[in-house]
Amino acid sequence: MEPHYAKLLESGIIILIYLILRQVISHIINRTLNERFIQASRGEAIKRVVNITLLSITFVFISLIWGVKQTDLAVFIGSVLTVVGVAFFAQWSILSNITSSIILFFNHPIRMNDNVVILEGKDYTIEGKVVNIGLFFITLQTPDGEEVTLPNNIFIAKSIKKKNS
Repeated sequence: MEPHYAKLLESGIIILIYLILRQVISHIINRTLNERFIQASRGEAIKRVVNITLLSITFVFISLIWGVKQTDLAVFIGSVLTVVGVAFFAQWSILSNITSSIILFFNHPIRMNDNVVILEGKDYTIEGKVVNIGLFFITLQTPDGEEVTLPNNIFIAKSIKKKNS
C-alpha cells in the first residue's frame, strides 16, 4: 500500500506544477495582450495551444510515475506523432500558420490598427490597416475600404513596412 501513497504524492506534485505553470503562462499571455493591444480571442487561442502542450507533458510524467515503461510510452508517443505528422503533411500550411501566429503574438512589432505596407514583389504591394490578427489569418483594411486576408506565415515571410499614421 505504501508505494501507492508515494505515487499519489508525486502525481499530486506534478499536477500542482502543471496548474502553477498554466497560471504563470496565462499571466504572461494576458500581460502581452495588454501591452501589445492584441484582441482577447487571439490570446485564448494561444492559451489553448499552450494548455494542450502542458497537458501532454503532464500526462507523460504521470504515466512514468505510475510505471508505464519508457519504451512503451515512446512507442505510443511516436505513433501519435506519426499520425499527426501525416495529417499535417497534407495541411502543412495550417501548422505553419499556427506557429507563425505564436511568433507574431510574442515577437512581432506589428499591432492592431497599425498601417502597414506588405512588399509582395518589386512592383506589387499590399497596403492597409491591421483590423484582425487571428490564429490563422491577418486581416487588413485597404484605403479603398476592402478587406484583405493574409495567412500568418505569409505575413512573417514578407517584408513589412510600418507606415506612420
